[in-house]
Amino acid sequence: MPNAVRRIEILAFPGVQLLDVTGPLQVFASANDLAQGAKPYEPVVVAAETPVMSSAGLALAAGPLEDGAPPHTLVLAGGRGVDAASEDPALLAWIRARAAGAPRVASVCSGAFLLAAAGLLDGRRAVTHWQRCAQFARRFPAVRLDPEPIFVRDGAIWTSAGVTAGIDLALAMVEEDLGRPAALAVARQLVVFLKRPGGQAQFSALLALQSGDGRFDRLHAWIGENLRADLSLTVLAERAAMSGRSFSRRYRQATGRTPARAVEEIRVEGARRLLEQGMPVTAAATRCGFGSEETLRRAFLRLVGTSPSAYRERFAERRA
Repeated sequence: MPNAVRRIEILAFPGVQLLDVTGPLQVFASANDLAQGAKPYEPVVVAAETPVMSSAGLALAAGPLEDGAPPHTLVLAGGRGVDAASEDPALLAWIRARAAGAPRVASVCSGAFLLAAAGLLDGRRAVTHWQRCAQFARRFPAVRLDPEPIFVRDGAIWTSAGVTAGIDLALAMVEEDLGRPAALAVARQLVVFLKRPGGQAQFSALLALQSGDGRFDRLHAWIGENLRADLSLTVLAERAAMSGRSFSRRYRQATGRTPARAVEEIRVEGARRLLEQGMPVTAAATRCGFGSEETLRRAFLRLVGTSPSAYRERFAERRA
């Protein structure tokens, strides 16, 4: 559709997460700003009533729920008010009718609850915010929930993870519509330093480790900055000012992991970032403290489920 104007309808509701709306909205608006010639998108926010109050306390002036020609893309935002919205029969009926004629339908964050409540995710693979995955799985067992990725595409249905992942999803849509150079230009304008591919994890190893009681946060930061250093149990225990036995016991109590497993996870995460930037596998292994490329390969297979070379081939940023 090189010359078509694609209408993008972003559904808001009382208690919507502001960034779920404005993140994708700005991606499409920036694509218009950077376009040479006709604007490729007509992005609009729609709601049952206007203005609609976001959970951040900022009211949004929204257009009415259309019932005419379907949009090219229907995007359902998430947020604190999504539970009430997903129990509104009139709104769910509108979503089903609007989605039926749209070439592309998507959700941001907990907006997946709306898609699922409308029956549009049954039998499909989907993702939502990691904090709500357990609740989602209980409520919608017919959906093949994958809690890991930033976003998932299953045919014409796209779902994304928490909040800012909506920006990644919208950038992927711009890439599909207008090509990679256009998507990278938008990412640069928005100062999105890395246009993250959908197969990346929702949250980092360091963030996951910080979900403990916080006593080892400074140690985790030091590990992340010193991946090539000696990160043996003895060294880590000294950094934590504990005996080796005490450190090992308390660390596992706080994080649910052994120190060696945590170091491996943080090193693999560092290698993933370097591979996404196009660094050769051998160089990434050295930079992140793996003794050899084979050691990195084994760790990658355990934690990521693929080889470093396959991951680099799929996710490495390619210059426009």
